[in-house]
Amino acid sequence: MESTPIDDEKQKDIKDENYLATYIRHLEKRLRILEVDKKTLDQERINLQKELDELKIEFNQLRAPPLITGVITDILDENNERVVISTYSGQSYVVITSKSLRRENLFPGLNVALNQHNYSVMELLPTSKDPFIKGMELLDSIPDITYEDIGGLDFEINEVREAVELPLTKPQLFEKVGIEPPKGVLLQGPPGTGKTLIAKAVANKTQSTFIRVVGSELINKFIGEGARFIREIFELAREKAPTIIFIDELDAIGAERSEDATSGDREVQRTLMQLLSELDGFDNRGNVRFIAATNRADILDQALLRPGRFDRIVEIPIPNEKAREDIFKVHMKNLRCEDSINVKKLVEMTGGFSGADIKAVCNEAGMFAIRKDATIILEQDFLDAIDKILKSRTSPSDIVNIYS
Repeated sequence: MESTPIDDEKQKDIKDENYLATYIRHLEKRLRILEVDKKTLDQERINLQKELDELKIEFNQLRAPPLITGVITDILDENNERVVISTYSGQSYVVITSKSLRRENLFPGLNVALNQHNYSVMELLPTSKDPFIKGMELLDSIPDITYEDIGGLDFEINEVREAVELPLTKPQLFEKVGIEPPKGVLLQGPPGTGKTLIAKAVANKTQSTFIRVVGSELINKFIGEGARFIREIFELAREKAPTIIFIDELDAIGAERSEDATSGDREVQRTLMQLLSELDGFDNRGNVRFIAATNRADILDQALLRPGRFDRIVEIPIPNEKAREDIFKVHMKNLRCEDSINVKKLVEMTGGFSGADIKAVCNEAGMFAIRKDATIILEQDFLDAIDKILKSRTSPSDIVNIYS
C-alpha cells in the first residue's frame, strides 16, 4: 500500500518532535553541568578571595612598624584611657590606650605591646614566665633521692621533715593543735654534707614540685631584674603547688646589708628585700614551703633569720665516725664488693671527710677495680681511693679546723 503525501508529512512531524525533545534534554543536561561548574567556580573564587584578603592583611602587617613591649605600672583614670608604662630600657611614660582594646582588662603589672612612635598601648600580651625561671623547675621527674639514700643525718632529717614534709602531707595535724606550721628551714654547714640531698628527699616523699634556685644566678647587672626573678619564682611555685623551693647558696643574695654599698651591692640588696617580702609578705604564699642552704650563715642578714621566715635552722655538720660508717654503707650497698672489707678501718682513715668525699671514695674505688679488669671491688681499692683523694685536697684536719 503506497503512502500518501499526508502520511509522509505526519512522519516528518513526528521525527522533528523526537529530535526536538532529544535536543531539549541534551540542553537541560548541559545546563545542569554548567550550573555545577558555576557553583564550583564560585566556591573557588570565594576561597581565592579569602586567601587574597589574608595575604593583604599579612602584607600590611609586614609593612607596619614593629611594636615594643612594656609593662603597665599604674592606671591614671577610671576608664583606663591613660596609663603609666615602663619599658625594659628602664624609662617610664604616661600614654593613652587604644580604643580597640578591652580597657576593663587592664591592670598594673600587665605586659603590653606599645607603638614605637608614641608608646600608646596597642595590644595586651599574655603574662609569661621568664624561660630562665621555668628552667629552675625540675620537670623531668620528682627527685629519686629518698631518706634511705642519706646516711648519718637522722636527727637533721627529722628536723626538716617536721618543718617541711608534715605541713604538706598532714596539714590537719597543725589545725587540730591550733598552731601555724613552720614556713621555712635553713640548712647550714660545710659543702658536701648533704644539704641538697635532704631537700631532694623531702620533695620525693611529698611528691611535690621541686624548684631549685641558686642564689648567685639571681644577681643581674640590670636594675630590678633580680627582684623580678624572685617574684616570678614564687608566682610559679604558687601555680605548681604543692611546691618546695630550694634556695642554694643563700649567702650570695642574703648577706648582711651595709650603708656604704656600691651600686652592685644595692642591686643585691633589692633582690634580698624582694625575697624577704615573698617569704613573709602580705600575699598568701599558699601551699609552698622553702628550704635554703648556705655554708656562710655567719654573714646572713638578721632579717632573714628571724622567726616567720626561717623558723628552723638546722646545722648539717661534718659527719662523725658513726655517721661516716652509715654513709659508707649507703654508698656500698649497690657496689660489688668483697665480703671481708673492714668498714671500721675505712671510717678511721676518713676523719674529716664529708658525705660527698665518701661518695667520691666509693666511686674511685670502683675505678681502681675497672683499671684491673676486675668485677669485684677489693678493700685495697678503697684504701688506694682514700689515698688518692687525700693527696688531691686539703688535709682532713685542716677542713675540721676551718669549720670548728
